[in-house]
Amino acid sequence: MNQLWSRRQTLVAIASTASTLALHSCAPSQQSSENSSQNSSQNSSQQELTTATIGLFTWVGSAPLYIARDKGFFQKLGLNLKVKVFAENTDANAAFISDRLDAVSPVTSEAVTLAANGGDFRIVLVQDSSVGGDGILARKKIANISDFKGKKIAVEEGSVSHFFLLQVMAEAGLEANDFTMVNAGPDIAATAYRSGQVDIAVTYEPHLSKANREQPDGRIIYDSARMPTAIADLYVFNTQFLETNPQAAEAFVRGVLQGLEFLKTNREEGVAIASKALGIAPEELEDGLLGVRLPDLAANLEMLANPESDLYLLKSMESLANFLKDRKQIQKIPDLAKLIEPKFVKAI
Repeated sequence: MNQLWSRRQTLVAIASTASTLALHSCAPSQQSSENSSQNSSQNSSQQELTTATIGLFTWVGSAPLYIARDKGFFQKLGLNLKVKVFAENTDANAAFISDRLDAVSPVTSEAVTLAANGGDFRIVLVQDSSVGGDGILARKKIANISDFKGKKIAVEEGSVSHFFLLQVMAEAGLEANDFTMVNAGPDIAATAYRSGQVDIAVTYEPHLSKANREQPDGRIIYDSARMPTAIADLYVFNTQFLETNPQAAEAFVRGVLQGLEFLKTNREEGVAIASKALGIAPEELEDGLLGVRLPDLAANLEMLANPESDLYLLKSMESLANFLKDRKQIQKIPDLAKLIEPKFVKAI
């Protein structure tokens, strides 16, 4: 079976039947917790709330969403947002495809894969783009990317880190069979690098900065700041849910952008709220946020509604789709243009 790409964990068996996905999404290994938008006594308006459930995993890009939830922004806009947290994005995506969730937050390459295998959804907002939040660590004796040939590299197989590594190596004329993979999650890969078990590791924040600080005989040889359109996280909604509840999607988009604005103007409180929700220390969140760009309304309009922009999301998605098809990760390239739904950012 082909390995399929996801943001932080491999999405295995997405191309199998819906029944298989349903079984996968409720497997005993799934660890999740569910939280609703906070109830507010001030919000006892006559407006009836629409409920939507989104599946997330622990990633710094969702900070504005958690701020919006905990500050009651969604409820004030008529949305009761339930957040279901998954230990692995694998399970979140499987639950989404099997109609157990209304929304989810895939990376661009994962969205392409989901669509190629029959997923019916629309992208309503870009959560973040990685501008240094993902990177490759290498000891000083590794002079350049070409030196990766024949080396052991710690990276999580099938993850976005693996996908990022292959893109970087392709620029240097190297292929997947030019290195030996040490299959390790982002934290384990960083630890292996720090301890000297491997000379090269691919990981992301907060593990990236920590490993770089703690291993003086090395550096970040390449990070996503040099490939700013390669890795972006998205907010996508089930198409049927959008058709039935367009006002809920608009409330979601408005709420997340309000959360982002709060983070900008009330940094300390915003970081405190989001770090608590993510289960990490405030300083870890601050480190992680240095490596991502959280696009505001203007940036989202460029990415979702302006085909003339260099940032237009469809351009990077088409490139990703061709890359995946060439490596037989997808059988066909889906209609990517229809996945982008700009009307909700345009309405603001």
